[in-house]
Amino acid sequence: MAKVSTKVATRITTQLKRYQSVLAGLLKRDVSEADTVTVINDMLSDICGYDKYLHVTSQYAIRGTYVDLAVKVDDEIRFIIEVKAIGIDLKDAHVKQAIDYAANEGIEWVVLTNGAHWRIYKVHFGQPIEKILVCELDAIVASAKSPEALECFGNLSREGFSKGTMAEFLLHKQVTNKFTVAAVLQTDFILEVLRREIRRMSSGVKVEVDYLKALLREEVIKRDLVDSEEAKAALQNIRRLQRAATRKKAAPKAADEEAPIVAPVEDASSSPPRAVAIPD
Repeated sequence: MAKVSTKVATRITTQLKRYQSVLAGLLKRDVSEADTVTVINDMLSDICGYDKYLHVTSQYAIRGTYVDLAVKVDDEIRFIIEVKAIGIDLKDAHVKQAIDYAANEGIEWVVLTNGAHWRIYKVHFGQPIEKILVCELDAIVASAKSPEALECFGNLSREGFSKGTMAEFLLHKQVTNKFTVAAVLQTDFILEVLRREIRRMSSGVKVEVDYLKALLREEVIKRDLVDSEEAKAALQNIRRLQRAATRKKAAPKAADEEAPIVAPVEDASSSPPRAVAIPD
Protein backbone atom coordinates (compact mmCIF):
# COMPACT_ATOMS: atom_id res chain seq x y z
CA MET A 1 0.00 0.00 0.00
CA ALA A 2 1.08 3.58 -0.54
CA LYS A 3 2.98 5.08 2.36
CA VAL A 4 2.49 8.82 2.37
CA SER A 5 3.98 11.35 4.73
CA THR A 6 1.97 13.12 7.39
CA LYS A 7 2.25 16.24 5.26
CA VAL A 8 0.68 14.50 2.26
CA ALA A 9 -2.03 12.87 4.37
CA THR A 10 -2.91 16.27 5.84
CA ARG A 11 -3.09 17.77 2.37
CA ILE A 12 -5.45 15.03 1.22
CA THR A 13 -7.83 15.38 4.16
CA THR A 14 -7.78 19.19 4.19
CA GLN A 15 -8.31 19.61 0.47
CA LEU A 16 -10.90 16.84 0.16
CA LYS A 17 -12.96 18.46 2.92
CA ARG A 18 -12.83 21.74 0.98
CA TYR A 19 -13.84 20.06 -2.27
CA GLN A 20 -16.76 18.21 -0.70
CA SER A 21 -18.78 21.42 -0.49
CA VAL A 22 -17.67 22.38 -4.00
CA LEU A 23 -18.76 19.02 -5.41
CA ALA A 24 -22.08 19.16 -3.58
CA GLY A 25 -22.76 22.53 -5.18
CA LEU A 26 -21.83 21.28 -8.64
CA LEU A 27 -24.07 18.25 -8.19
CA LYS A 28 -26.99 20.48 -7.20
CA ARG A 29 -26.44 22.59 -10.32
CA ASP A 30 -25.95 19.47 -12.47
CA VAL A 31 -22.98 20.96 -14.32
CA SER A 32 -21.73 19.69 -17.67
CA GLU A 33 -19.01 17.14 -18.34
CA ALA A 34 -16.65 19.90 -19.46
CA ASP A 35 -17.07 21.72 -16.14
CA THR A 36 -16.59 18.43 -14.28
CA VAL A 37 -13.31 17.85 -16.13
CA THR A 38 -12.10 21.26 -14.96
CA VAL A 39 -12.86 20.40 -11.33
CA ILE A 40 -11.19 16.98 -11.63
CA ASN A 41 -8.07 18.72 -12.93
CA ASP A 42 -8.08 20.99 -9.89
CA MET A 43 -8.61 18.03 -7.53
CA LEU A 44 -5.63 16.21 -9.03
CA SER A 45 -3.56 19.27 -8.24
CA ASP A 46 -4.88 20.23 -4.82
CA ILE A 47 -5.60 16.76 -3.38
CA CYS A 48 -3.16 14.49 -5.21
CA GLY A 49 -0.27 16.94 -5.53
CA TYR A 50 0.19 16.96 -9.31
CA ASP A 51 1.17 20.05 -11.27
CA LYS A 52 -1.90 20.44 -13.47
CA TYR A 53 0.14 22.25 -16.12
CA LEU A 54 2.97 19.71 -16.15
CA HIS A 55 1.53 16.35 -15.10
CA VAL A 56 -2.12 16.45 -16.23
CA THR A 57 -3.13 16.65 -19.87
CA SER A 58 -6.26 16.47 -21.98
CA GLN A 59 -4.17 16.22 -25.13
CA TYR A 60 -3.20 12.55 -24.90
CA ALA A 61 -4.49 10.68 -27.93
CA ILE A 62 -4.85 6.93 -28.38
CA ARG A 63 -5.67 5.73 -31.87
CA GLY A 64 -6.55 9.27 -32.85
CA THR A 65 -8.99 9.76 -29.96
CA TYR A 66 -8.21 12.01 -27.01
CA VAL A 67 -8.81 10.63 -23.54
CA ASP A 68 -10.51 12.96 -21.06
CA LEU A 69 -7.42 13.28 -18.86
CA ALA A 70 -4.08 11.54 -18.51
CA VAL A 71 -1.60 11.83 -15.64
CA LYS A 72 1.98 11.72 -16.85
CA VAL A 73 5.14 11.88 -14.72
CA ASP A 74 8.68 11.58 -16.08
CA ASP A 75 7.39 10.79 -19.58
CA GLU A 76 5.33 7.84 -18.30
CA ILE A 77 1.54 7.70 -18.22
CA ARG A 78 0.54 6.66 -14.71
CA PHE A 79 -3.19 6.41 -15.39
CA ILE A 80 -5.87 7.78 -17.65
CA ILE A 81 -9.16 9.21 -16.44
CA GLU A 82 -12.61 8.81 -17.96
CA VAL A 83 -14.77 11.69 -16.76
CA LYS A 84 -18.56 11.86 -16.74
CA ALA A 85 -20.77 14.81 -15.81
CA ILE A 86 -21.26 14.96 -12.06
CA GLY A 87 -24.97 14.18 -12.32
CA ILE A 88 -24.46 10.91 -14.20
CA ASP A 89 -24.40 7.67 -12.21
CA LEU A 90 -21.22 5.74 -12.95
CA LYS A 91 -21.49 2.35 -14.65
CA ASP A 92 -18.86 -0.16 -15.73
CA ALA A 93 -19.94 0.40 -19.34
CA HIS A 94 -18.69 3.99 -19.10
CA VAL A 95 -15.10 2.83 -18.70
CA LYS A 96 -15.04 0.14 -21.40
CA GLN A 97 -13.59 2.36 -24.12
CA ALA A 98 -10.96 3.79 -21.78
CA ILE A 99 -9.99 0.26 -20.70
CA ASP A 100 -9.57 -0.78 -24.34
CA TYR A 101 -7.50 2.31 -25.07
CA ALA A 102 -5.32 1.74 -21.99
CA ALA A 103 -4.73 -1.91 -22.90
CA ASN A 104 -3.60 -0.96 -26.40
CA GLU A 105 -1.06 1.44 -24.90
CA GLY A 106 0.10 -0.84 -22.09
CA ILE A 107 -1.38 1.45 -19.41
CA GLU A 108 -2.32 -0.57 -16.33
CA TRP A 109 -4.57 1.83 -14.44
CA VAL A 110 -7.77 3.66 -15.36
CA VAL A 111 -9.87 5.98 -13.20
CA LEU A 112 -13.59 6.54 -13.80
CA THR A 113 -15.06 9.55 -12.02
CA ASN A 114 -17.78 12.15 -12.08
CA GLY A 115 -16.03 14.11 -9.35
CA ALA A 116 -18.38 12.91 -6.64
CA HIS A 117 -17.65 9.20 -7.14
CA TRP A 118 -14.25 7.71 -7.93
CA ARG A 119 -13.46 4.22 -9.21
CA ILE A 120 -9.97 2.82 -9.78
CA TYR A 121 -9.61 -0.06 -12.25
CA LYS A 122 -6.70 -2.37 -12.99
CA VAL A 123 -6.41 -3.35 -16.65
CA HIS A 124 -5.75 -7.05 -17.27
CA PHE A 125 -3.87 -7.56 -20.53
CA GLY A 126 -5.29 -10.72 -22.03
CA GLN A 127 -7.76 -12.09 -24.51
CA PRO A 128 -10.28 -10.77 -23.87
CA ILE A 129 -9.13 -7.59 -22.16
CA GLU A 130 -10.54 -7.47 -18.64
CA LYS A 131 -10.82 -4.94 -15.82
CA ILE A 132 -10.72 -5.28 -12.05
CA LEU A 133 -12.50 -2.72 -9.87
CA VAL A 134 -9.95 -2.14 -7.12
CA CYS A 135 -11.33 0.84 -5.24
CA GLU A 136 -14.52 2.89 -5.07
CA LEU A 137 -15.10 6.09 -3.09
CA ASP A 138 -17.98 8.53 -2.63
CA ALA A 139 -15.94 11.71 -2.29
CA ILE A 140 -18.88 13.76 -0.99
CA VAL A 141 -20.23 11.35 1.63
CA ALA A 142 -16.96 9.83 2.89
CA SER A 143 -15.24 11.46 5.82
CA ALA A 144 -12.23 13.39 4.56
CA LYS A 145 -10.22 11.73 7.34
CA SER A 146 -11.45 8.20 6.62
CA PRO A 147 -9.04 5.39 5.77
CA GLU A 148 -11.00 4.89 2.54
CA ALA A 149 -10.36 8.46 1.39
CA LEU A 150 -6.67 8.25 2.29
CA GLU A 151 -6.44 4.89 0.52
CA CYS A 152 -8.00 6.16 -2.70
CA PHE A 153 -6.26 9.50 -3.06
CA GLY A 154 -3.07 8.38 -1.32
CA ASN A 155 -2.51 5.67 -3.91
CA LEU A 156 -3.32 8.04 -6.77
CA SER A 157 -1.18 10.86 -5.38
CA ARG A 158 2.05 12.05 -6.94
CA GLU A 159 3.99 10.91 -3.89
CA GLY A 160 2.20 7.62 -3.28
CA PHE A 161 1.74 6.16 -6.76
CA SER A 162 4.22 3.57 -8.03
CA LYS A 163 3.94 0.24 -9.81
CA GLY A 164 4.95 -1.54 -6.62
CA THR A 165 2.45 0.18 -4.32
CA MET A 166 -0.37 -0.23 -6.83
CA ALA A 167 0.44 -3.95 -7.17
CA GLU A 168 0.22 -4.30 -3.37
CA PHE A 169 -2.99 -2.27 -3.44
CA LEU A 170 -4.50 -4.70 -5.96
CA LEU A 171 -3.32 -7.82 -4.10
CA HIS A 172 -4.69 -6.60 -0.79
CA LYS A 173 -8.09 -5.86 -2.32
CA GLN A 174 -8.15 -9.23 -4.05
CA VAL A 175 -7.39 -11.29 -0.95
CA THR A 176 -9.53 -9.36 1.54
CA ASN A 177 -12.76 -8.74 -0.33
CA LYS A 178 -15.94 -10.58 0.69
CA PHE A 179 -15.90 -12.88 -2.34
CA THR A 180 -12.37 -14.09 -1.62
CA VAL A 181 -13.05 -14.64 2.08
CA ALA A 182 -16.15 -16.65 1.15
CA ALA A 183 -14.06 -18.71 -1.28
CA VAL A 184 -11.38 -19.34 1.36
CA LEU A 185 -14.05 -20.65 3.75
CA GLN A 186 -14.90 -23.31 1.16
CA THR A 187 -11.34 -24.57 0.63
CA ASP A 188 -10.47 -28.13 1.65
CA PHE A 189 -8.04 -26.96 4.31
CA ILE A 190 -10.56 -24.73 6.10
CA LEU A 191 -13.31 -27.34 5.83
CA GLU A 192 -11.03 -29.94 7.40
CA VAL A 193 -10.14 -27.55 10.24
CA LEU A 194 -13.85 -26.91 10.78
CA ARG A 195 -14.60 -30.65 10.81
CA ARG A 196 -11.88 -31.34 13.37
CA GLU A 197 -12.98 -28.46 15.61
CA ILE A 198 -16.60 -29.62 15.60
CA ARG A 199 -15.45 -33.12 16.51
CA ARG A 200 -13.19 -31.81 19.28
CA MET A 201 -15.89 -29.61 20.84
CA SER A 202 -18.54 -32.33 20.68
CA SER A 203 -16.38 -35.12 22.14
CA GLY A 204 -16.25 -37.15 18.97
CA VAL A 205 -19.33 -36.32 16.87
CA LYS A 206 -18.40 -37.10 13.28
CA VAL A 207 -19.34 -34.83 10.40
CA GLU A 208 -18.37 -35.10 6.75
CA VAL A 209 -16.50 -32.38 4.89
CA ASP A 210 -18.98 -32.56 2.00
CA TYR A 211 -21.83 -31.85 4.41
CA LEU A 212 -20.03 -28.82 5.82
CA LYS A 213 -19.29 -27.50 2.35
CA ALA A 214 -22.92 -27.84 1.29
CA LEU A 215 -24.05 -26.21 4.54
CA LEU A 216 -21.78 -23.23 3.99
CA ARG A 217 -22.82 -22.78 0.36
CA GLU A 218 -26.55 -23.24 0.88
CA GLU A 219 -27.31 -21.84 4.32
CA VAL A 220 -24.39 -19.87 5.76
CA ILE A 221 -22.77 -17.83 2.99
CA LYS A 222 -24.89 -15.33 1.06
CA ARG A 223 -25.96 -16.57 -2.35
CA ASP A 224 -24.20 -13.79 -4.29
CA LEU A 225 -20.92 -14.75 -2.58
CA VAL A 226 -21.23 -18.26 -4.02
CA ASP A 227 -22.89 -18.06 -7.43
CA SER A 228 -22.00 -14.63 -8.85
CA GLU A 229 -19.34 -13.91 -11.45
CA GLU A 230 -17.31 -12.17 -8.75
CA ALA A 231 -17.47 -15.32 -6.63
CA LYS A 232 -16.26 -17.46 -9.53
CA ALA A 233 -13.40 -15.03 -10.18
CA ALA A 234 -12.46 -15.09 -6.49
CA LEU A 235 -12.38 -18.90 -6.52
CA GLN A 236 -10.07 -18.88 -9.54
CA ASN A 237 -7.82 -16.35 -7.82
CA ILE A 238 -7.68 -18.47 -4.66
CA ARG A 239 -6.66 -21.52 -6.68
CA ARG A 240 -3.96 -19.50 -8.43
CA LEU A 241 -2.60 -18.23 -5.11
CA GLN A 242 -2.68 -21.76 -3.66
CA ARG A 243 -0.68 -23.11 -6.61
CA ALA A 244 1.84 -20.30 -6.25
CA ALA A 245 2.18 -20.96 -2.52
CA THR A 246 2.64 -24.69 -3.16
CA ARG A 247 5.36 -24.04 -5.73
CA LYS A 248 7.12 -21.67 -3.35
CA LYS A 249 6.98 -24.21 -0.52
CA ALA A 250 8.26 -26.99 -2.78
CA ALA A 251 11.22 -24.97 -4.04
CA PRO A 252 14.55 -26.77 -3.32
CA LYS A 253 16.14 -25.70 -0.07
CA ALA A 254 19.46 -25.58 -1.85
CA ALA A 255 18.24 -22.60 -3.82
CA ASP A 256 17.58 -20.78 -0.56
CA GLU A 257 21.01 -21.72 0.77
CA GLU A 258 22.74 -20.39 -2.33
CA ALA A 259 20.70 -17.23 -2.55
CA PRO A 260 22.29 -13.99 -1.32
CA ILE A 261 21.24 -12.76 2.09
CA VAL A 262 18.70 -9.96 1.74
CA ALA A 263 16.47 -8.05 4.11
CA PRO A 264 13.09 -9.71 4.65
CA VAL A 265 10.27 -8.31 2.54
CA GLU A 266 6.78 -8.04 4.02
CA ASP A 267 4.18 -10.20 2.31
CA ALA A 268 1.84 -7.88 0.43
CA SER A 269 -1.16 -9.86 1.59
CA SER A 270 -0.38 -8.91 5.18
CA SER A 271 0.37 -5.27 4.49
CA PRO A 272 -1.76 -2.57 6.16
CA PRO A 273 -5.20 -2.38 4.55
CA ARG A 274 -5.02 1.34 3.94
CA ALA A 275 -2.60 3.97 2.70
CA VAL A 276 -0.48 4.73 5.76
CA ALA A 277 0.81 8.11 6.83
CA ILE A 278 4.38 8.11 8.08
CA PRO A 279 6.08 10.95 9.95
CA ASP A 280 8.03 13.46 7.86
